[in-house]
Amino acid sequence: MADHLVAARNGVLVTVKVTPRARHEGIEPAGQDSALRVRVTEAPESGKANAAVLALLARHWRVPKSALEITGGGTGRLKRILVRGEPSVLMTKLKSGAPAP
Repeated sequence: MADHLVAARNGVLVTVKVTPRARHEGIEPAGQDSALRVRVTEAPESGKANAAVLALLARHWRVPKSALEITGGGTGRLKRILVRGEPSVLMTKLKSGAPAP
């Protein structure tokens, strides 16, 4: 299910649930709350965990960090992240779980 993905005018909005201070960083499929699970080892202070989330997603999807922006939930665990690019191409790639172009 890809309820965590919503096409936007300038890209795709992704809903993620962040676990800071995790033992290992990683990305898991969306859970019952329709949010992609993202674990990072950084603490949620001074924006460190947010920066780690963006860096991990950028590596995983093979997009530049500058293409990612937290548009909602900057201080909470549930966040909305905009992945800038062609929405139809990104939706196909992100739904399949493959790295984006």
